[in-house]
Amino acid sequence: MQAIILAAGMGKRLKELTQDNTKCMVKVNGVTLIDRMLHQIERLHLSRIVIVIGYKGAELVEYIQTLGIQTPITFVNNPVYNKTNNIYSLALAKDYLCREDTLLFESDLIFEDDVLDALVSDPRETLALVDKYESWMDGTCVKLNDDDDIEMFVPGKVFKFDEIKDYYKTVNIYKFSQHFSEKLYVPFLEAYSKALGNNEYYEQVLRVITMLDLPEIKGKRLSGQHWYEIDDVQDLNIAESIFATNLEEKADSIKKRYGGYWRYPHMLDFCYLVNPYYPSQKLMDEIKASTEKLITQYPSGMDVNSLLAARNFGVHRENIAVGNGAAELIKVLLENINGKLGIVRPTFEEYPNRYENVSVFCPSNRDFSYSVDDLISFFSDKDIQHLLLINPDNPSGNYIIKKDLQKLIRFCKEKEISFILDESFADFADEEDNTCISQKMLEENPHLFVIKSISKSYGVPGLRLGVIASGDQEMIANIKKQVSIWNINSFAEFYMQISEKYKGDYYESLKRLRKERQCFQKALVQIPGIRVVPSQANFFMAEVMGDMSVDNVVNILLDEHNILVKSLADKLEGKNYLRIAIRNEEDNTRLVKAMHDVMR
Repeated sequence: MQAIILAAGMGKRLKELTQDNTKCMVKVNGVTLIDRMLHQIERLHLSRIVIVIGYKGAELVEYIQTLGIQTPITFVNNPVYNKTNNIYSLALAKDYLCREDTLLFESDLIFEDDVLDALVSDPRETLALVDKYESWMDGTCVKLNDDDDIEMFVPGKVFKFDEIKDYYKTVNIYKFSQHFSEKLYVPFLEAYSKALGNNEYYEQVLRVITMLDLPEIKGKRLSGQHWYEIDDVQDLNIAESIFATNLEEKADSIKKRYGGYWRYPHMLDFCYLVNPYYPSQKLMDEIKASTEKLITQYPSGMDVNSLLAARNFGVHRENIAVGNGAAELIKVLLENINGKLGIVRPTFEEYPNRYENVSVFCPSNRDFSYSVDDLISFFSDKDIQHLLLINPDNPSGNYIIKKDLQKLIRFCKEKEISFILDESFADFADEEDNTCISQKMLEENPHLFVIKSISKSYGVPGLRLGVIASGDQEMIANIKKQVSIWNINSFAEFYMQISEKYKGDYYESLKRLRKERQCFQKALVQIPGIRVVPSQANFFMAEVMGDMSVDNVVNILLDEHNILVKSLADKLEGKNYLRIAIRNEEDNTRLVKAMHDVMR
């Protein structure tokens, strides 16, 4: 068996990175793509490696000769690389294709060894390596039947987004038998090039073969192995985090992205906190049906959006403002207050990061739990002008029932302290009457400011929605003036417009979450070396016992199981805690299984 690598292209989308180098010379974590690929192929002990070169070909040859590859390498030059596509590059190597079985690679790929092993170890002679289509992928897709026969190749121009559940993306690594190349592929390649020219792609020849219902080539499905195709700088950025060799650096590089995890193949995010059971499919379908209109139309301004929020939360529009996520409202509110802010730690760091003048209460118990009486006792003699409470708290999940909360509201009123209540997780609490957003409560307590993240409880973080409500209409008016005129997009506005119709589905999702929280907690407490802190939110804080550090647990989960959880080492210096989001039953079961493996 031999290998053929197509490496003639210019890689224009990588811009300055390929100005002086061919695409396969781009480095991922300090190692060029071609260096990594050749050493992976080297361990297969093939008869030869044929590399089709073109752009910066002489430099590429010179570089490869320094890599110490023992497998014989033959170079084939494509002198018209800038006028042709890869069908011509492969045609230049057609004689080699007919000599023996071949592994065919495009040179802009990075993959783990298991990807190659899956292809080589499969006894079937002619295979296209494929992976289940995901939104980050681009290029040729295929449809497979139950016997792995390729029913059709799906090039970009006939791609249908309503059929993506049936699509597999070609990884651009193939195994061709000598018989397939000699009797089918090369004759069709020659005929196709003669008829349509050399500015085409070699996959189109495979498409023609499958259209003739010839069962020679099958799809080899990957099952979670890592690979990435690098076409631009964003691809490169993602690849560097996926294939980082240092576990700590890998985890840090992913966490610092603060989202966008759909571009990470098969990764389960137990770090960010959303409702796993909402929105309903019907709500999603209604938004999808209006996608074109929402993209091409301006959203409304704050006045209209405040009216929508006021309707949804049962208050007057003068008492509520809408934000681009709760984060925008936190920032603006804290910019409009002065004096010392009382906070509880550990907490959601967006608040203290935005406001330095703080007085801190730290619960002394291992669960970081506290009551209203604890807060009143601590802050009674502190010279604070504002008090912040996140309820349930993040990351502890500590919850103060509404009756006790009203006692704290009265305490602040008597002390002339403004009270900032973040109830982003309140809907998940067992106590169903858990919100302080009511017109009566706001009017009676103008010192009260209630912030709520729609992202977390309603499961729509991509919409970036949050609200702030208060009886202090002057402050609410100032906040509205200080955000941009179109601070939320049309999708977020449309969501607020239709959400009332789906309240029943929302309440049902909360019941499901509470039930799954109980089941998940029972499963987590069975993991050796893990102590789970009770929670009323959609997450658990857990203490890692024994000698293993929490960062090691996080890093191993990410590297070996493709699961992201949050380390609390930065929040709780010297303490070994992590935070685990609650997802659906299937995902939670996978996390528990992985945790048993890590902690054994």
